[in-house]
Amino acid sequence: MARFGLPALLCTLAVLSAALLAAELKSKSCSEVRRLYVSKGFNKNDAPLHEINGDHLKICPQGSTCCSEEMEEKYSLQSKEDFKSVVSEQCDHLQAVFASRYKKFDEFFKELLENAEKSLNDMFVKTYGHLYMQNSELFKDLFVELKRYYVVGNVNLEEMLNDFWARLLERMFRLVNSQYHFTDEYLECVSKYTEQLKPFGDVPRKLKLQVTRAFVAARTFAQGLAVAGDVVSKVSVVNPTAQCTHALLKMIYCSHCQGLVTVKPCYNYCSNIMRGCLANQGDLDFEWNNFIDAMLMVAERLEGPFNIESVMDPIDVKISDAIMNMQDNSVQVSQKVFQGCGPPKPLPAGRVSRSISESAFSARFRPHHPEERPTTAAGTSLDRLVTDVKEKLKQAKKFWSSLPSNVCNDERMAAGNSNEDDCWNGKGKSRYLFAVTGNGLANQGSNPEVQVDTSKPDILILRQIMALRAMTSKMKNAYNGNDVDFFDISDESSGEGSGSGCEYQQCPSEFDYNATDHSGKSANENADSAGVRPGTQAYLLTVFCILFLVMQREWR
Repeated sequence: MARFGLPALLCTLAVLSAALLAAELKSKSCSEVRRLYVSKGFNKNDAPLHEINGDHLKICPQGSTCCSEEMEEKYSLQSKEDFKSVVSEQCDHLQAVFASRYKKFDEFFKELLENAEKSLNDMFVKTYGHLYMQNSELFKDLFVELKRYYVVGNVNLEEMLNDFWARLLERMFRLVNSQYHFTDEYLECVSKYTEQLKPFGDVPRKLKLQVTRAFVAARTFAQGLAVAGDVVSKVSVVNPTAQCTHALLKMIYCSHCQGLVTVKPCYNYCSNIMRGCLANQGDLDFEWNNFIDAMLMVAERLEGPFNIESVMDPIDVKISDAIMNMQDNSVQVSQKVFQGCGPPKPLPAGRVSRSISESAFSARFRPHHPEERPTTAAGTSLDRLVTDVKEKLKQAKKFWSSLPSNVCNDERMAAGNSNEDDCWNGKGKSRYLFAVTGNGLANQGSNPEVQVDTSKPDILILRQIMALRAMTSKMKNAYNGNDVDFFDISDESSGEGSGSGCEYQQCPSEFDYNATDHSGKSANENADSAGVRPGTQAYLLTVFCILFLVMQREWR
């Protein structure tokens, strides 16, 4: 029995050593890491089959590792692309919402104008016949200017409507006094009595107020949707700094180097990195929320007193009522005009009869009301559009401050909040112990994961903040019924009123320029650019007054 003791013992030790060696080799295998690395399109020759010494690693933990130097470099680039992709996905959805709603609103407003013009044309052809056909360019010009205001904005609505009624009065005055000859100078005198005599009743005043408020609100709201989409589109293109890229690599792929391919980053760990990498985007939140609130305010106006649909749909009837009012009061109006402008020169007898037969305006016409009026445009109504957009606007509030959390909520980026112990904390599989920092650039000085230069805000983000601030100011003006393009003179120099006829999505520079002008130029600087300083005017006026008093005393 003793003879077999030593060989048996040696055999047992050999078997145990082989088993231990096999177990050790199995634990140091990098096959799964290598498989995932190759699945991303990288060269398998970069990845070792077994763990190697990690002294060559620059970002990931050193020691035994499954990552070569080439792998770390490629993982660094991949982590950057992963981050950009996830942020882009979050922003693309919001940008698509604003783009689609802008398109729908734009389509609705333009079709509403087309329907209103067609309705007026049909009604006036049946009501006034040949007389309307002879003067139809007056009404066509009205709608051309309304469309131009909506698209370009380079129209003073109040002046344009005043001019429309003055021109209409000249045409009507000729028709109701067809026995006289009127020179252009005489008709110009007639137009000066438009406000005083009120030949069209109260229709021009009411319509001017309704049209101005409705069009300003509609155009500004559509412009706001375009600006929102433009801001999101520009901010969604992120370019991580070197420090951010290092943190992303450490969070997403350094766990692979330790063979922990199924362990996801801890949620709070991800949150700190995202708040560091998206620090500048977080600074958008304040102005973004103000902008959203202003949009919601204008939306309420569109649903109520500034509803462009309720203004444009019956505009033909309102103008027809004004014409009938002028016809009813034509004798009194003519007498007062003759008193103010002087007696007109009668036409020769032969021309008088021909002129009267051509005008044929003495008969009383009743307004024509079409049986079927278009109640909607673009297959919808303004109320439905506004209700939908209001819901989307409310959902978009706090988007930028929520962006880091939304990125980390993506299962590709982090483990859930409930899995706090079995997650990757940047060093190993364990709980993450650091507190989560606040949003925005100013809060990143205490970020434990990403070094952020808090003294250098991103220029692109600053421009978008100014664009939002400028648009918020326009929204508040529109909410109060003010014509934003003429109360804010700086906008007129931005190219918006250049007459190019471009659509908003084709003129992105408009908003950038406006933003700079709104925030960067004081009233004094604007006055300086005109060649006179406000202070100089006051000084000269004071000097002039003193000299006048001195001279007056000497004269006495």
